[in-house]
Amino acid sequence: MTGVLGLLDLMIAGAPVIIFCVWQLVSVNRAIAKDMVARDSLAPPDAASLEGASPEGAGHAVGEHRLDDR
Repeated sequence: MTGVLGLLDLMIAGAPVIIFCVWQLVSVNRAIAKDMVARDSLAPPDAASLEGASPEGAGHAVGEHRLDDR
């Protein structure tokens, strides 16, 4: 009788855990597939738009700057 109750307890406690794990697996696989489709649909950046990028345009200091020289 103890073995039967142990199996019953395992089924009652284990079924929600297994269902949750399968649900998470399906959910993650769908999210990965959606991200792959979104990544593939993006156009690569133009080389011309990258040529104009400069540290000055981004507001960064250009040249050597040392904290000692203040």
